[in-house]
Amino acid sequence: MLHKITSLTVRDVRFPTSLEQHGSDAMHTDPDYSVAYVVLDTDCGLKGFGLTFTVGKGTEIVVCAVEAVAGLVVGKSLQEIVSDFRGFYRLLTSDGQMRWLGPEKGVIHLAIAAVLNAVWDLWARAEGKPLWKLLVDMVSHREFRLDCFFLLPEEHMLKEGYPAYTTSCAWLGYSDQLLKQLCTDALKSGWTKFKVKVGADLEDDKRRCRLMRQMIGPDNTLMIDANQRWDVAEAISWVSSLAEFKPLWVEEPTSPDDILGHAAISKALAPLGIGVATGEQCHNRVMFKQFLQASALQFVQIDSCRLGSVNENLAVLLMAHKFQVPVCPHAGGVGLCELVQHLILFDYICVSGSLGNRMCEYVDHLHEHFTSPVVIHDAHYMPPKDPGYSCEMLESSVQSHQYPEGDVWTLIMNK
Repeated sequence: MLHKITSLTVRDVRFPTSLEQHGSDAMHTDPDYSVAYVVLDTDCGLKGFGLTFTVGKGTEIVVCAVEAVAGLVVGKSLQEIVSDFRGFYRLLTSDGQMRWLGPEKGVIHLAIAAVLNAVWDLWARAEGKPLWKLLVDMVSHREFRLDCFFLLPEEHMLKEGYPAYTTSCAWLGYSDQLLKQLCTDALKSGWTKFKVKVGADLEDDKRRCRLMRQMIGPDNTLMIDANQRWDVAEAISWVSSLAEFKPLWVEEPTSPDDILGHAAISKALAPLGIGVATGEQCHNRVMFKQFLQASALQFVQIDSCRLGSVNENLAVLLMAHKFQVPVCPHAGGVGLCELVQHLILFDYICVSGSLGNRMCEYVDHLHEHFTSPVVIHDAHYMPPKDPGYSCEMLESSVQSHQYPEGDVWTLIMNK
């Protein structure tokens, strides 16, 4: 625990997913899944790995933001950080000059999440445990000093895993033929919960939702995701037109900052049996508190990189439990599945104790670039066993996809 952090490096790593329309939705038509990838070196040789997810352009800005906060991290020992983690979190989020760019939100908060993810990874590696197990053991040893935690036996999760849903079948840019093939393959692999992207054209949404419902059948679960495309009135009207396909929720129906707008949409769609899910672009725990207080969402979607890492996500998990709103995390992208699996396991074992209306997003892209890729069995996340936060990427993947000098990008730019 005396590991002293001697350096912090950050690299811009991008994958050209836009070439095949992976990740495409109504607002992000050509995303290149990317990360600002952080490595912490220590004086004993142990490393910590962290990342923040982006979709291409702008990753260089997040890299600059990480470099701006590096001076607050380098030189500190792991013991110094974890003995007062709240103080360290506030040190990063409350810098007297940088916080002017947006206190606990915006690009600085993305950078802080990447750094803190690396610190948590370093801590879990130092303890020789996967992050979820580190958190569970902290509760069992009462290191959190909170009475709201409890412990369920871990055996169920270790054997059965945590339920997942797939977004991989129905990106907005996919053809009908590809959608049908992917749905067929997913059903054969045991998937029963599916999400489809909507929001660009109502008639096309009706056609694609009808096709999805035909493919997955009447008993499997369907969700729709508009990625913030509509205003409030438009969202209510549009989703009402899609109610015949019986979606469990509409995700991000309007601006992620419009708490009262989400409340109005939630109230209007409740008689149709359609909930509202949001949170992947919710900036901080204060906004989540207000979403919950206003009954503005029926499904909480935490994100392991949008918020200030594990620290802030724990606060949101506790608030969601207080308001009895299920947590269904956002994942996918690059590394988000690897990260968030630790949070959902901790939520089940120590906070919610329930799988009712709970599931975690899964996207079948880019896991091969990680040293400890996520494991899915029968549409369930299986608990990771390797020490750390599952953030470490293969160095060969980092080098070949580093922007703009990596081999992959050199080849694309020279075409």
